[in-house]
Amino acid sequence: MKFEKFFKGGLAVAMAASLAACGSSSSTSSSTAAASDTAAAESASAATAAAASTSSKPFVLGGSGPITGDAAVYGLAVMHGAQIAVDEINAAGGKVSFDFHFEDDQADGEQAVSAYNTLVDDGMQVSLLTTTSGAGQSVAPLYKEDNIFAITPSGSSTAIVYQDATNEANPYGNVFQMCFTDPNQGRASADYIAEHSDLGTKIAVIYRNDDNYSNGLYTKFMEEAEAKGLSIVYQGAFQEGTTDFSVYIQGAQSAGADLVFLPIYYQPASQILSAASNAGYAPTFFGCDGMDGILTLEGFDTSLAEGLYMLTPFSADASDEKTQSFVTKYKEAYGETPNQFAADAYDSVYAIAQALEASDVTADSSTDDITAALIAQFTSMTFDGITGTGVTWSADGTVSKDPKAVVIKDGAYVSAE
Repeated sequence: MKFEKFFKGGLAVAMAASLAACGSSSSTSSSTAAASDTAAAESASAATAAAASTSSKPFVLGGSGPITGDAAVYGLAVMHGAQIAVDEINAAGGKVSFDFHFEDDQADGEQAVSAYNTLVDDGMQVSLLTTTSGAGQSVAPLYKEDNIFAITPSGSSTAIVYQDATNEANPYGNVFQMCFTDPNQGRASADYIAEHSDLGTKIAVIYRNDDNYSNGLYTKFMEEAEAKGLSIVYQGAFQEGTTDFSVYIQGAQSAGADLVFLPIYYQPASQILSAASNAGYAPTFFGCDGMDGILTLEGFDTSLAEGLYMLTPFSADASDEKTQSFVTKYKEAYGETPNQFAADAYDSVYAIAQALEASDVTADSSTDDITAALIAQFTSMTFDGITGTGVTWSADGTVSKDPKAVVIKDGAYVSAE
């Protein structure tokens, strides 16, 4: 068994090592986890175990994400958002409860395979897959081979759900997404900009051409921009490790761009905003879900992000009761406002619970039966959560829900509608 798992993991890493991107016994077993995060995970583990003991035998729910490293803001948000949902569901004492295990994969393909093997050893029956796309691409084939149902809260690449991502063909069938796919985000961004010409009519695009996430967004944005008749006056492509973005800002500024589309993660976006400020250049900046986290980036002057727009499925200032309850609990538990990664994780756990409650499987059922039941439910049910209402899934695992535009005002995300 051990040799078989090692062999499968080695193949997955070999195929996907170059694609790394984009709780529990809520536990993290990584020896590199920061002490505070380990303590939080251990505390979450105790809370989950205590709540689960009041209900029927729990389903073992797994997942992984970067709890340490540069992308930790994403993994911690997913772990924390999922933990709140697990605690609520377990406390309700209903038919479904969870024993939640979350591993640190550092947003790395090889580490994700190691995390997967640990979760399988822990008896994982259903999963939140991974937080980031590259890690998800590494383990999706393993989930397919072992027939374990998984839904990623935030892995947006089509390569997570399709074995042939280039042609969006041959879906895994048991791997689903709660977040928008990269192509859908790219198309939706172009549509939103076309419908809101007051944001700008001369568009520059700055993207990272060696990153799966950024390339996916860029490609579909450009296709839709052409279809909508948008004026693209400048395109700038950079690679991993770029730190000087002044040439890109000069290019956009010289081209007269009054809107800059940034289909990238928040770390390089923060450097672009700093370069724009230094150049005295103040267009409208527009990003997607990878921009979420820029307000908590250590050492970044958040005033530079004032007026930044982004598409996201979640707005923490929404007035509905579900959202406000989640935001309040998250702030009380973790001392900060939840981002869309946390919200998508929260919804992912509740969607799994809804599907399990509507099925006839139990925690004693075989993994094959649990997976079959979840696929049947996810492809037929409608889900109402904090990241969308009337949410549905296609047989290929992709989600259908409406994006929301938010803008940063006074150092906080607020609805742009």
